[in-house]
Amino acid sequence: MAPDILTLRRDFPTLAQIVNGHPLVYLDNAATTQKPQAVLDALNHYYRDTNANVHRASHALSGQATRAFEQAREKVARFIRAPSAQEIVWTRGTTEAINLVAYSVGRHFLKAGDEILISTLEHHANIVPWQQVATTTGAVLKVIPLTAEAELDLEAARELITSRTRLLAVGHVSNALGQVNPVTELIALAKAVGAVTLVDGAQAVGHFPVDVQTLDCDFYAFSGHKMFGPTGIGVLYGKTEWLEKMPPWQTGGEMIKTVSFEHTDFAAPPFKFEAGTPNIAGAIALGAAVDYLQEQNQTTLQRHEHELLQRLVEGLNSMSDIRVIGRPQAGAVSFVMDEVHPQDLATLLDMQGIAVRTGHHCAMPLMQALGLKNGTVRASLAFYNSADDVAALLAGIDKARELL
Repeated sequence: MAPDILTLRRDFPTLAQIVNGHPLVYLDNAATTQKPQAVLDALNHYYRDTNANVHRASHALSGQATRAFEQAREKVARFIRAPSAQEIVWTRGTTEAINLVAYSVGRHFLKAGDEILISTLEHHANIVPWQQVATTTGAVLKVIPLTAEAELDLEAARELITSRTRLLAVGHVSNALGQVNPVTELIALAKAVGAVTLVDGAQAVGHFPVDVQTLDCDFYAFSGHKMFGPTGIGVLYGKTEWLEKMPPWQTGGEMIKTVSFEHTDFAAPPFKFEAGTPNIAGAIALGAAVDYLQEQNQTTLQRHEHELLQRLVEGLNSMSDIRVIGRPQAGAVSFVMDEVHPQDLATLLDMQGIAVRTGHHCAMPLMQALGLKNGTVRASLAFYNSADDVAALLAGIDKARELL
């Protein structure tokens, strides 16, 4: 049964906007998704009716805030099938989550000659922290190359993963090309040689179910704002065995058990990694986003989004001057137009109320590997997009072509 997209869209106030005299066609979901009214209400409710700090106060408002804050942690744990809510660490987003692991694992457990393995498809947030770890520790950064189809080369990965590999950090879905990486196979290969495994799930959790127990990764990172939650809140899932032995990467209030001038005892995970006042409203509203998603028929919405993706790729491929990059499978489609700068095309689309993104998509090494000096135009979908949105983009490209 097809989902009632028109009804679903009413849950997202931003989608009703008029932009540049046209109904908004929002196709920049890989950058940030729009927020349902339930998430906006959760933010408003916290600041209007509770607005107290969590955990240590003895008054009623603090108790309410603490319960909602920790209930959100439990919701997220269930959402990704983490064995325990104590394996869910609140962060500001995927970037901070990866940096936390880079500091607390990379800088404390790696040494000169150890190898860190990433891929050509990575976002800068899963490249730069590991470069810094390599510089600091003397570890060596290795990169899985691409196939001729711009997909991650699994055969090359098998050769690169050796007894020297100590850490694998790879994206679940490419933010630039929308390709789903073979993370299950990569994790198994890495674990066979005793390597630590981290998955950047920023572009996955909003598009299909994630089960960290089935993946068997040591760490999984994602952001709230890419799964219909607020900005400034994210999640690091970490296996208990790692969270217990990792040192904290920030220190101060909230994350301690006892402090004297001579010594500090840190709190147990996850609180050991949550120094200072957290983004309480953001965590609670992310819990509301999880509730909203789980109220929907996930199978139906996945099928709908996949059909839209196919429709978009087929429509773009039918245009002789358009080239789709890679083989999009989830969320995002990157393309270029012959002899037209991506920014010029995006500007003409914006004049028609169509929001897309252009440039390197925080994946400059990938664009260099593909020979795309100016980057691409990226149209990225969410379940609230419709066939009309896809048609509007394709018609918008035709109209832009007339103006170029």
